[in-house]
Amino acid sequence: MNVLVIGNGGREHALIWKIYQSEKVDKIYVAPGNDGMTDLAERIDIAAADIYTLADWAKEHKIDLTVVGPEKPLVKGIVNEFEKRGLKIFGPNKLAARVEGSKVFSKNILKKHKIPTAEFEVFTKPELAMEFLKEAEYPLVIKAEGLAFGKGVVIATDIDQAEEAITRIMEDKVFGDAGSRIVIENFLEGEEISVMVFTDGKNFVPLEFAQDHKAVFDGDEGPNTGGMGSYSPLPYIDEKSEKEIKNKILKPAIEAFNEEGLNYKGILYINIIMTEIGPEVLDFNARFGDPETQVILPRMENDIIDVFEKTIDERLSEITIDWDSRAAVCVILTSAGYPLTFDTGKEIKGLDKINRIDNLLVFHAGTAKIGDKYYTAGGRVLGLTVLGESLDDAVSRVYKYIEEIYFEDMHFRTDIGYPNRGSINY
Repeated sequence: MNVLVIGNGGREHALIWKIYQSEKVDKIYVAPGNDGMTDLAERIDIAAADIYTLADWAKEHKIDLTVVGPEKPLVKGIVNEFEKRGLKIFGPNKLAARVEGSKVFSKNILKKHKIPTAEFEVFTKPELAMEFLKEAEYPLVIKAEGLAFGKGVVIATDIDQAEEAITRIMEDKVFGDAGSRIVIENFLEGEEISVMVFTDGKNFVPLEFAQDHKAVFDGDEGPNTGGMGSYSPLPYIDEKSEKEIKNKILKPAIEAFNEEGLNYKGILYINIIMTEIGPEVLDFNARFGDPETQVILPRMENDIIDVFEKTIDERLSEITIDWDSRAAVCVILTSAGYPLTFDTGKEIKGLDKINRIDNLLVFHAGTAKIGDKYYTAGGRVLGLTVLGESLDDAVSRVYKYIEEIYFEDMHFRTDIGYPNRGSINY
């Protein structure tokens, strides 16, 4: 079987790593990929959002299965385009991907089907949003409607911060058309968790839960990023909480998608916050989480190709997922200044040494190779994932191994894997 993976970050590297383990797979391609993936996959120089060129290439090269990593090609309709050409592809169609592409669309589904979520208002004009702020209770959350790669959410603790956020999103257009509409919603207090499920449109199979640390600095301070680290499993989620999440959120969400005619097939990733009154949805995502994938897939014992195929063929009821009982922790190493402005081209030292360590996985997110040396080529550069006998063991060892890596102005959080950091309300 020939497999094509779409994307170029740490999530895609983790997917490739897992796909490579399947006995069904002969060859893996990645478009566009990064230089850190080339020991497992052949890079194809086509942008992830160039869905028509990708479809042409996949057809010409007889690709048996395509797996989509990032949200942008999904929202653009890559699944529809591939299926139109008779190509098998894992991911939701264009209409279904709107649950991530439009926060207004997804919030309205949540409201209509009475799935727990924060109360919200939608604004298309900044002056009306500004007027709303005068009577609002703080803190509140301001979200750009469209895709902003994890950076389009602001928690405003007072009216000044809220006005600044609205100005940046709606008037300065820092996220382009993604900020043409905004959602303003109540702030929810609690612990945020990442819940991903495989769904074939009828059945769903949850993956192990994870937590993502989105803020750039320790203690959940600073602006949101695409993710600074993650860990799994979650010590504070018990059987009762799992049952509540399935019954109040997961099952109703899949049923709601069916009633809305979305025909959602693929991975559904839900940000959930555990409040005093129970779980509530923060938002939906139409793809694997990043960096949650980097801790969940190393714990998954199934052949992932089998799961992909059963999902596409609407036979997910035949699947039971088995899990490694060990804990996994991933810490992201970033360029200084991320998620705002940052430099690239810094030499990365120490990779040769840590690549030989057992139970340590190094996922490349933003690297480039020149000769036999790696250099930084993005905001998020590397993700180091460790499997440990306990969460404390994994945390301790991942930070020990990070000491072996160096590039100029390297930044990382020192508190990944520590729960009870409070609400991020992403």
